[in-house]
Amino acid sequence: MYNIIMYLIQAGVAVASLFNEKVRKMWKGERECFKILEQQVDPSAKYAWFHAASLGEFEQGRPIMERMRREYPEYKILLTFYSPSGYEVRKNYEGADIICYMPIDTVGNARRFLRLVRPCLAFFIKYEFWYNFLHILKHRNVPTYSVSSIFRPNQVFFRWYGRNYGHVLRCFTKFFVQNETSMRLLANIGITDAEVTGDTRFDRVLQIKDAAKQLPVVERFVGSSSKVFIVGSSWEPDEDIYLPYFKDKDWKIIVATHVVNDTRIAKLRQRFEEQGKKVLLYSEAQQQDTDSKQQNAGADVLIINCYGLLSSIYRYGDVAYVGGGFGVGIHNLPEAAVWGVPVFFGPNNQRFQEAQDLKESGGGIEIHGYDDFAARMDDLMAHPEEISRRGKIASDYVSGRAGATEKILQSVLFSG
Repeated sequence: MYNIIMYLIQAGVAVASLFNEKVRKMWKGERECFKILEQQVDPSAKYAWFHAASLGEFEQGRPIMERMRREYPEYKILLTFYSPSGYEVRKNYEGADIICYMPIDTVGNARRFLRLVRPCLAFFIKYEFWYNFLHILKHRNVPTYSVSSIFRPNQVFFRWYGRNYGHVLRCFTKFFVQNETSMRLLANIGITDAEVTGDTRFDRVLQIKDAAKQLPVVERFVGSSSKVFIVGSSWEPDEDIYLPYFKDKDWKIIVATHVVNDTRIAKLRQRFEEQGKKVLLYSEAQQQDTDSKQQNAGADVLIINCYGLLSSIYRYGDVAYVGGGFGVGIHNLPEAAVWGVPVFFGPNNQRFQEAQDLKESGGGIEIHGYDDFAARMDDLMAHPEEISRRGKIASDYVSGRAGATEKILQSVLFSG
């Protein structure tokens, strides 16, 4: 049944690629991956293969890749993505020797892929459970690890109807999970090769903080203002909440949308301008001459219409909002929390341990709609000391959970 579904998905992707640009990139990339491997794989090299569905999972795998590259150079790094939102942003990442899409999980694709690469180690990040690839890896005795994985009782593996598919979990050599609940769930179905190491993303955000860029454009925009609200990975449902709240507030607002394209940016800009806000795009500010740059401080809203800056931008905020919680699921909370700012997020966060922890500790604030957000923001504005208190909780939470990368590499490379 699984293989039939995979072939149907493959056919569906082919058809959808005729109408959707994102799917078209994925379809083209999957078809080109074998050509890339044939041209770039060194048959005499030892490959450590890392697979990340998208950009968030890549950030979780990145600390391990970079440590391996630096401390164990005998391994070459193969990095694969499933989603264009990961591949298109990181296709030129210098920390990997080969980067390509991962083809859909058919038996034929898996055999061909692994025949070309012959990895010595394989790392699947967080939620990646590719049935055919994993079974062939096990058959070939390739040590295979699930990194920063997290499990919940309602997942198919732990339901009576998912027992057969759940056998895929037995293909892993070891699980490095985020919490005790995940380890207990695995133990309940007889899987004991698991260790609670936490989330490698905390190591990554601390690295990012240490290497954060100074951003003169943002600094000029912020000026001497002490009230800066930063929105990361914003979607339209998020904008329906925070945008009307700030209509009559004098806070500076910096927004980085999750999807960056001209249409998306233009629509967001129009919404702010309809409220009477003066809006500046990051690219516009960069292009202005030295004299006019001094006027940037007069803008109310700065829209970041490029990738790669958000992790450094959070440092300029007093309060942050991380989007996705009213749709696909929240994005990178630790990236904001590490800077010592309280973080708002929407209700679709159950799959994210960091959201549960921050919510419980007070460093994060879950909201369920506009009224909830407005009440919480009003309270923070009335009690500025609460902003500082919650922000410290957030930063302490991130720094206190570093170290997963070291634990994983110690186990993987020195277990024997």
